[in-house]
Amino acid sequence: MKGIQTLFLTLPLIGMSQVSSADWIKDSATQVEAQTIQLRHQIHQYPELGNMEFKTSKLVQKELKSYGIEVKTGFAKTGVIGILKGALPGPVMALRADMDALPVQEKTGLSFASKEKALYQGKQEPVMHACGHDTHTAMLLSAAKVLAENKEKIAGTVVFVFQPAEEGAADIDNFTQGDQIGSRKMIADGAFKQHKPEVIFGMHVISGMPTGNLFYKSGAILNSADEFRIKLTGQQVHASMPWAGTDPIVASAQVINNLQTLISRHSNLTKGMGVVSVGKIAGGTVSNVIPEEVSMAGTIRTNHEDIRQNILKKLPEMVKSTALANNVTANVEISSYAPVTSNNKTLTELIAPALETVVGKSQLHLMDNNASPSEDFAYYGTLMPSLFVFLGATPDNQDMAKAAPNHSSEFIVDDATLKTGVETHVRFVMNYPAIAQQVQSAWKVPQH
Repeated sequence: MKGIQTLFLTLPLIGMSQVSSADWIKDSATQVEAQTIQLRHQIHQYPELGNMEFKTSKLVQKELKSYGIEVKTGFAKTGVIGILKGALPGPVMALRADMDALPVQEKTGLSFASKEKALYQGKQEPVMHACGHDTHTAMLLSAAKVLAENKEKIAGTVVFVFQPAEEGAADIDNFTQGDQIGSRKMIADGAFKQHKPEVIFGMHVISGMPTGNLFYKSGAILNSADEFRIKLTGQQVHASMPWAGTDPIVASAQVINNLQTLISRHSNLTKGMGVVSVGKIAGGTVSNVIPEEVSMAGTIRTNHEDIRQNILKKLPEMVKSTALANNVTANVEISSYAPVTSNNKTLTELIAPALETVVGKSQLHLMDNNASPSEDFAYYGTLMPSLFVFLGATPDNQDMAKAAPNHSSEFIVDDATLKTGVETHVRFVMNYPAIAQQVQSAWKVPQH
């Protein structure tokens, strides 16, 4: 997941729907808990970077086949699709997990901590599951096992989606080839061609939220993400006589300031929010020479598609106009990572009772605002109604504010939360068929 910050919560929202009260689901999640933890530890100890999840992919394939689930590969390099047909007629439903790790040096001190290193963008780097994708993969595998053992109870078909490179790829330029990785590549390679889901569910473990608690909301739950690169070219000159050249340093300062007005003066903030941040800038070599070139790179985050599209349209125009006013030239590149991750309103409200069945009313939380990070799960939501929830990963006897966040070298997931994730996957599948008609009749393809 791209970035992390604290989420704001209110009281639980409970929708209206038929909820399965079958104890076998909770019992099954408990029965596979030891296996879930073992799988998670194994994947955590041997993490793999995006597009390079070869061993993880083989593990997933082996496990799915051992459960009697049909396995398909050839999607997004290392992606895996599992197909399980229930004994009863019903809809096609998808469950998704991501498998990739991050180029981070692990400092958790866990007995199963990673000591792995791998090539990342041509450089040898330490590798760590610093965002919890190891737990996502393990939880979905155990959910697949539970569902396969109870397929006579399933109404419809389950598509298990094990996706690579949610955090980006280690082996290609993510800026120029972002459409060749992750969920976009899974879709482009035909992951849903044979069995097209009508709905998809995903979840993400989050540090700083208590173990066994679920957090959700309808509408925007994660921001969109787009990246930009800017190159300003002037004329190099001695710093004592700037009038004899053109200064890209001064121009860059004005560009950075003007970019902020894309939010404060050019975005309709009654619709939502946006952030434009420059995270990298480089120019010059010595103090007494005005350089010929300055380069910078940054990110755009929004929680409303109209705000996003407005910024994407106006940013290049603003940069080039600012450059022109300073007598320098500008080259602007923009790369899209993901649109807003948005939960379908009808699906969210009608599946809420199933979520409450998993954790209880006191541990189901309706979020006040969306979270600031981004997820390429969003692309699945452009094809079908989708629901994405957060699962707490920090023991409730700890200070939530002091827990190392996702993407930290000290990020830790409490194993006790895994069975909650397994049960949540299973209950989604078991409860969705009863609300499928209402969800589909209210579904409208998002306009982008």
